[in-house]
Formats: sequence, structure tokens, C-alpha cells
Amino acid sequence: MKITAVETINLAEFPNVLWVHIHTDEGIVGLGETFYAVAPVAEHIHQTCAEYLLGKNPLEIDKHSRHFLNTYLGFNSVGVEMRAASAIDIALWDLFGQVTGQPIYQLLGGASRDKVRVYNTCAGYQYVRAKPTQGTENFGLPAKADKKNRPFEDLMAFKTDAGELAKSLLEMGITGMKIWPFDEAAEASNGSYISNTDLKKAMRPFEQIRKAVGDKMDIHVEFHSMWNLPTAIRIAEALEQFDPFWYEDPIKMNNIDAVADYAHRTNVWVTASETLGTRWGFRELFEKQAVSVCMLDVGWTGGLSEAKKIATMAEAYQLPVAPHDCTGPILLTASVHLSINCPNTLVQEMVRAFYYDWYGKLVTELPPVKNGYITAPKGPGLGTKLQPSVLKRKDVARRISKFGK
Repeated sequence: MKITAVETINLAEFPNVLWVHIHTDEGIVGLGETFYAVAPVAEHIHQTCAEYLLGKNPLEIDKHSRHFLNTYLGFNSVGVEMRAASAIDIALWDLFGQVTGQPIYQLLGGASRDKVRVYNTCAGYQYVRAKPTQGTENFGLPAKADKKNRPFEDLMAFKTDAGELAKSLLEMGITGMKIWPFDEAAEASNGSYISNTDLKKAMRPFEQIRKAVGDKMDIHVEFHSMWNLPTAIRIAEALEQFDPFWYEDPIKMNNIDAVADYAHRTNVWVTASETLGTRWGFRELFEKQAVSVCMLDVGWTGGLSEAKKIATMAEAYQLPVAPHDCTGPILLTASVHLSINCPNTLVQEMVRAFYYDWYGKLVTELPPVKNGYITAPKGPGLGTKLQPSVLKRKDVARRISKFGK
């Protein structure tokens, strides 16, 4: 089997989502995905990655993974090179599954469990949809709530009545929710100061959740790496009264000693980080005991090949993994295959506003969710494909590099 073409696909409606098709001479096509800065990632795939891949055996996955992770630049980041490598790697695993007739989790070593508990990231329908920027301008808040047509506008919900939101999630069997009420204050001060008034305001959702549902809900706190160390510690101390499940990315991952300092000064688990690429990026985090939960993104850290290695390394440090997902439907599906396989999986992230809205419009199958648990789709490889209608849309952009051309 040989790779005959490498294709990238994206839609103007979803400017942060990029799909990759790996075509073969046997007619089997593998599907991958990554997220953010679509144009430069696609350019790198066609300018650099395709030249290497075309004519190669797609089943030599570790060999190809090593090649793309051993680049001169971008080898220890989640930049363009790593996101391109991640999408390609996922597509190769999907191909492998189709060739063998097995789901990806089986190829990774088999199922360690039948299903994985999920938590809901409380984003809304338009969250990170408009453009590839971080911060409040990309929250995508609607002008007003539309509970009839869009019942899962969870970003607005946690900002207005997090207690009712918690009840809604528990009704679906979901026992964990992630919120980020500190971001506006971080942007206003460049992460260096939060006033008593703003701190008290940010505590409101936690008060509402505990008053509404008590301890039935795990509260995951997202900080988006926006704070400096002393301010992050101050916020952590203020939050401990609400018994949060974890603190996620409190500061940037560019000083692991500082992350370790933070972790050792709070009684709450620290989780990190989707902003790290490759096992070498996670090694120092583990060695310095800077984290209690390993969070990786299969679309940013090198694909399923590298994610599996990171998860195995985390297991050696007695650490659980919790794959990140606030991106696209293929990355959620790939993450679920990893979560089903890994013995040390803790929980799987999902965004119900995405899952029950636009995800299903783009792919043929989604990982089934029931009573707060998720499992992998049936079928070989990923168990899903792009909807045929996606390739016929007026806003589709397709680019293909072919062998011999």
C-alpha cells in the first residue's frame, strides 16, 4: 500500500477546524483533524509533509511520527508543525484500523474499559468559532438566550445561573463541569491583579453550584494560562472552600518550576496541559511533580502515537490522564479511542453545545454518550467519516497534493 495523495479540507463556517485525508492506491482514505490557524497548517502540510509522505507505506506509523516530531523547528511545541503532524498521524491510525478491520482503541492495545465518564466544558454554540484567538473576544456569547432552539448555551448559563446549569447537567448524568469566570479580570490586568470585587464576583458561580446541587457536581476550574504566579495562588486559596475538582493551566507552561511551586501550595489537583507538545514537553512536568492530572490534546501534541506514549509515561508516574477536547468532532472521536484504551484514564472532556449541534452535521457518526458516559463508535479505525455533504458545500476549501505531480 502506498500513499497517493494528501488532501486538506476546511469550511469557512468553521475557520479553526482543518481535516486531512490521506489517500492510498487501494482506495482506502484515512481521516485526521487539528484545530486553530488553519491556513498555515494546511500550507505546511502541502509544502513540507506531503513531499515526505507521498509514495510511502501509510502503515509505518511510528516511522512517520518520528520523522515529523524530529523536525528542525517546532519539535517541542503545539505550533504549526506539531498540529500538522497530529492531523496526519490520526489519519494514519484511521487507515490502519480500516486495513485491519479494527477500531483504533483495539490497535492501541485493546479496551481497558467499555465507557468513560465525561465532564462538560461549559462553552456555547459559537465558542471559538469565529477566529483563532484566545480570550473573551472569542467567547461567542449570543445577544440573548434561546432555550427553545439552543438549550445548551452553557457559557451564558454559567455566567448567569451556574446552579441551574449544574442541575441541567446532572439530569443528563453528567457529573463534572468546567467553568472560567476569571478570564475577564485576567485580561484587564494582564494576569497580574484581581480586585476583591472581581474576586467575589468570580466566586458567584461556585456558590450557586454548591447551593443548588451540593457535592454532586465536580467543578473543574479553567484558568487558560492567563495569570502570574502570586495572583494564581491567591485565587487558588480563595476557591478551596468550594472543593474544586482541579485547577487547569493556572499559569503558562514556560516555567515548570513555577507550575510546581503553584501545585505544592494548593490542596486542589492541578492539571496541565494541552499547550504542551510531545512526551519531551511533558517529561519535566512529571519529573518536577508539577501536576496531578495529565491533560493532552491529540490534535496538538503529535497525534495518537505521541498521546499514547505520553499517557504511558504518566502511568509510570502514577498519574491519570484526561484528554482535552474543545475543538472538532474527529479529535473528540480520536480522544475517546485513546481514553477507552488507556488504563490510567480519569475522565473525558466534551462540549455538549458542540456535540448536540454542529458536530453531528459534519461527521457520519459520533462517540455515543449516555448517562454521563462516552464510548467509541462502532466500526474500524475512527468509526466515522466526514458527511458527504461537507465536500459539496459552497464554503468548502479543498487542496490536494498527489504522488508524481
